[in-house]
Amino acid sequence: MIFTKRDIEQISSRGSNLEEIEKQLTYFKKGFPFLKVLRPATIGDGIIRLDAEKVSLAVKTFTQKIQEGLRPAKFVPASGAASRMFQSLYTFAEAAHSNEQAAQLLREDRFKSVDQFFQRLSDFAFYKKLSASPGNNLVDNGQLKYCEIIDYLLTEKGLNYGFLPKGLLDFHQYLEGPRSPAEEHMIEGALYGADNQGNVKLHFTVSHEHIELFKQKIEQAAPALEVKYGVTYHITFSEQKPSTDTIAVDPENNPFRLTDGSLFFRPAGHGALLDNLNEISADILFVKNIDNVVPDRLKEETVRYKMALALLLSDYQERIFRYLEILENRIVSNIQMAEIIEFTEKELCIEPLDKQYDADEATLIHYLYRKLNRPIRVCGMVKNEGEPGGGPFWAENSDGTVSLQVVESSQIDNNDLRQHEIAKHSTHFNPVDLICGIRNFKGEKFDLLKYRDPETGFISSKSKDGKMLKAQELPGLWNGAMADWITLFVEVPIITFNPVKTINDLLRSEHQPL
Repeated sequence: MIFTKRDIEQISSRGSNLEEIEKQLTYFKKGFPFLKVLRPATIGDGIIRLDAEKVSLAVKTFTQKIQEGLRPAKFVPASGAASRMFQSLYTFAEAAHSNEQAAQLLREDRFKSVDQFFQRLSDFAFYKKLSASPGNNLVDNGQLKYCEIIDYLLTEKGLNYGFLPKGLLDFHQYLEGPRSPAEEHMIEGALYGADNQGNVKLHFTVSHEHIELFKQKIEQAAPALEVKYGVTYHITFSEQKPSTDTIAVDPENNPFRLTDGSLFFRPAGHGALLDNLNEISADILFVKNIDNVVPDRLKEETVRYKMALALLLSDYQERIFRYLEILENRIVSNIQMAEIIEFTEKELCIEPLDKQYDADEATLIHYLYRKLNRPIRVCGMVKNEGEPGGGPFWAENSDGTVSLQVVESSQIDNNDLRQHEIAKHSTHFNPVDLICGIRNFKGEKFDLLKYRDPETGFISSKSKDGKMLKAQELPGLWNGAMADWITLFVEVPIITFNPVKTINDLLRSEHQPL
């Protein structure tokens, strides 16, 4: 046996099971297969484009559906520290041992981004707090105290931004003071996520060490925002479950062990949050990353398109539910069958196996019922302007059918010239702008864990205590974890996508006050 009695007890105590861990070991040994992409999804061929009139009408209609009782909720992945945002500052601080040396290093091309950070220091929303450093002086003889500023920004001596989660940093400056992404998401929730009683259900996934800080921020912000927007917030939190962590292995694919002999488990990426998402109950669910927020002056277009995508999902869902009721009765006329087939293939972009439609009626009903009775998502897609991220493709599924999929670059075999060429011609990418329908036509919540593709994980090289190891990520939340969902792609304006991956992204005009 690979595992000892102590190992099995450790696995059980984490809420995991031995069978799942053994599957993970198998994936380490055999690897994950690449996904076969057939062509990029493009406008008119997998991606829907809404004109301005349709968007405006959708806003009115969605508002009406809310008044009729549609219950929305908002899910925001907000786990993890923001330390990666400050990587350039950490590198600079390691190289600069004095302010004099720092001034010289800033002339080098490799620290161009750090020079920009200092040149525009006063443009950051956290500048006033930074200025309140001990002695209230960031300048010495006309020169910035470079080392002290970084130290005060990133460590517990000051703002401690190297420890804080991205959702609690000061992103945007207003007359009344700075605002964090968590607060911006609260406002977005009020603008498009309130029910007909003014209730806003908002869920953040957070790290254990940050949960109290999140709660404090929400408690501080909620009273004033509730008055301003006429809503009542119902904000909940969850942590990534230890049971979703994956086992690490050594380079020979044996379980990696710590110095005390225990097994080593690592967080399995955002795909692990499928368990958290699976516990949310709502008629319609908005999913958006914590760092993709804008100031109030730019929120209108985001709100309009959120409502438009939500209405599109609701409309498609109504048609799907109607067809499922017909199929469940198992008495389907030829006209109805033709209509359902055309809808499934032409509008839901689900292409069957060869000769699927030549099957007997019972087999065909079973196929259509299975393809329609699944969770549904509408994914906003933006034009590819060089930002990293997965893209929309037509891809072959494990059952041989073809459907729309969000595909990450790691899922494509770039050594296959044909696959590489297809990937190169992708016109759009995924900004994580999802609207999800997670109930079936009987009003029951889907078990989302049944609709992921376990073959879409990812293996990476890491180290622990100076030793190399291999780590495994679960299927990503918006690609493999939702691989068996009904998927629709809709083009959304680039202004609705403003992520903050590095500290200097906050200097973009979209994140600055007028």
